[in-house]
Amino acid sequence: MSLFSWIVLGLIAGFVASRIVNRTGEGVIVDILLGIVGAIVGGWLFRLFGMPGASGLNVYSSVIAIVGAALVLLIYHTAFRSFRNGSA
Repeated sequence: MSLFSWIVLGLIAGFVASRIVNRTGEGVIVDILLGIVGAIVGGWLFRLFGMPGASGLNVYSSVIAIVGAALVLLIYHTAFRSFRNGSA
C-alpha cells in the first residue's frame, strides 16, 4: 500500500474506532496515528489467526484496521487513565 493509502485507511479506522471506544474523536492527528498503528496491530492479529492482513484500501482492510485501532485505543485509554490517576 502507498503512504497515502495508509494515511486514508488510518484516518478512517482511527475515527471509527474512536467513536466505538469512547464516543468522541481524539483529534485528527491522533486518530490517524492510532488508526495506522491499529491497522498494523490488526493485520498482525489476523495473520496470527491464519487470516490475510490489510491488503489495500478496501472494506476488509478497513475492518482489520478498525479492530486493531479499537484494541490500541482501549490500551491507550487504560494506560492514560491509570497515568492520570497516579497509578503508573
